[in-house]
Amino acid sequence: MTLNDLNINLASVLPQLLVTGLGLLVLVLDLFLDKKSKAALGYVSIAGLLMILPIAFVTVSPEASFGKMVMADPFSAFFNVIFIIAALFSVLISMDYLKKVNVARGEYYCIMLFATVGMMIMASAADLINLYVGLELMALSFYVLVAYRVDERRSVEGALKYFVLGALSSGILLYGISYVYGFSGSTNLAHIARYAVNGAGGNPFLSLAIALIAVGFCFKIAAFPFHMWAPDAYEGAPTPVTAFLSVGSKAAAFAAFLRVFITAFSGVRPQWSGIIWTLSAATMVFGSVVAISQKNIVRMLAYSSIAHAGIIMIGLLTYDAAGASGVMYYLLVYAFMNMGAFTVVAFFIRDGGGGESISDYKGLAAKRPGIAFLMALFLFSLAGVPPTGGFTAKFFILASAVDAHYYWLAVIGILATAISLFFYLKVVFYMYMKDPDEHQQPLPAADLTYNVALFAAAAGTLVLGIYPAPFVGMAMEAIKPFF
Repeated sequence: MTLNDLNINLASVLPQLLVTGLGLLVLVLDLFLDKKSKAALGYVSIAGLLMILPIAFVTVSPEASFGKMVMADPFSAFFNVIFIIAALFSVLISMDYLKKVNVARGEYYCIMLFATVGMMIMASAADLINLYVGLELMALSFYVLVAYRVDERRSVEGALKYFVLGALSSGILLYGISYVYGFSGSTNLAHIARYAVNGAGGNPFLSLAIALIAVGFCFKIAAFPFHMWAPDAYEGAPTPVTAFLSVGSKAAAFAAFLRVFITAFSGVRPQWSGIIWTLSAATMVFGSVVAISQKNIVRMLAYSSIAHAGIIMIGLLTYDAAGASGVMYYLLVYAFMNMGAFTVVAFFIRDGGGGESISDYKGLAAKRPGIAFLMALFLFSLAGVPPTGGFTAKFFILASAVDAHYYWLAVIGILATAISLFFYLKVVFYMYMKDPDEHQQPLPAADLTYNVALFAAAAGTLVLGIYPAPFVGMAMEAIKPFF
């Protein structure tokens, strides 16, 4: 392979380079700041991400670069925007939160930015090796972030479970990649697709490879029964990390899931469609049912996240532009509504574990009507109530299932959504229908960063629900080349 064949195009990876440079800048600046000034690194991160956001949106290259390992197409640009939005929200709510729980250290922001780089590498990967490098960069960053509160037993326990099961899932994924290379002689997605179309459909090693890679991705999106790490990791991690993990990591895994299965394994779809159908149905039902019994709001949102993963998997299964664009639009909406909900939770959290119980939200409407209204808005959106973005996102996904004749899966999705109303409305009931306990600690004034995050999340949730056309159109345009 000559240098020209490699097509070294730095412009195609400009967003990744810029976020990496921002992370290194934050790392260096940390050396010159005392402990009380660490929040300044958050402002530097926010300013940098805001400047990189439009660049990430327009960075598109017509052909693969770096030896056909990187594809900077509209698909990766769309997901890069989601990752940066998720990182922005996480950094915003981290600045006050870290001071509140006494873990304000500068490397936190640097690691969060490196996790974002890993996500961006995954979304643009046109080769399984490149995808794996991005996944590991993201995963290693999250292992550290989940265990960031080292003095908290739950944080260390959740991080240990996440690390062990994450390492297992990475090994399973790598094992699947090795089988793919064994039967095709390549890890390039386009080459694998040509091999599969030209008669490899009956190869048992191909079937095993597809199963192993699917299992690896299902671990990352916390699909049932590969969800075991999620509730404990979500509960133990700092709340902004939990928010970032639930949105960014899930979006990155689905970006890789879509690109690999639509590009490389499209010719053998009958071999994996049944597996995805079963996992999607089981994940929706399990997440919705188990969330009902949760008394800790973070664990409730963890199981809610599992249920949402099941619904999003429907878009992968339908194997058409409507379903795949529905996945992309859903993840964009999910970034706003889930980040909004976790922003309220982060505001409530106090050092020592207070503020995590659903009962702590009793009478919130009487004390803080604005925050109660916004929390209700985010919960209604997560439940799929119009006119929020959550309703529109679920509508597009379920409509694509009906169009693809997956009627029973659509019915299961509707039933799971109906079940989810119970545990979402439970929080709303506590906020509006219960009187506050006398022993409840008074809530402090909301920091400016919380107010900005809440307003932005609420605006995004409503705009995406009331006027979804341009965003769905962008997702459709991004996914068109795949079909």
